[in-house]
Amino acid sequence: MTEIRPAVATKTRTMPGRRFWLHFLEMVVAMVVGMIALAPVWDLAVDALGWSDLFDRPDLAALVMATNMTIAMTLLMRYHRHGWVPCAEMAAAMYIPFVVLFPPLWAGLLSGMTLMIVGHILMLPAMLAVMLWRREEYSMDHRAHRSQR
Repeated sequence: MTEIRPAVATKTRTMPGRRFWLHFLEMVVAMVVGMIALAPVWDLAVDALGWSDLFDRPDLAALVMATNMTIAMTLLMRYHRHGWVPCAEMAAAMYIPFVVLFPPLWAGLLSGMTLMIVGHILMLPAMLAVMLWRREEYSMDHRAHRSQR
């Protein structure tokens, strides 16, 4: 005879993993929203200042894009009551993949397009590394976060 287990026990066991991946997905969506929503703001600002050629430099364009993603992701994290330290760690995961690619870019070993593609790809494992570092925080329900607001 097989033992019948309550559905709650199974749900409790699998929820942390689901929450972890939900956190990851929410942050990726926030990053995309940040890129789309804030790019026109930068365009207007640089045009108004007469710096339209700013984005001709792929290193500066990458930093602006990382900033757009970081702003949106940080707003989401603070909304979900994450503290400033986890927000800063996740922000580093946005910038470091680009920054480590700058020397090969400046040496002419990478094109600007390659910088953008590889930098964005490297962000995902960088984010996962930060999340695994604080696995408990990213596996819990948002309401359980203790923020220092």
